[in-house]
Amino acid sequence: MNNKQKVIIGGALVGAVTGLIAATLLTRRAEKHDRETALTTGEGLKLGLLIFGLLRAIGSLADDDK
Repeated sequence: MNNKQKVIIGGALVGAVTGLIAATLLTRRAEKHDRETALTTGEGLKLGLLIFGLLRAIGSLADDDK
């Protein structure tokens, strides 16, 4: 297995674990507030923009090496 495959598999595992933790936290939040959903539309939009910003920051890491 080459280095590129190791990085992709490692990233997939980190993403899966992070997603599982996030889903658990959101489920607990919904149960605590006796709601069906843990996020409002506005909160979901904010979260999506934060994730997009994180991905852009990760993508720009390679630009810093040059």
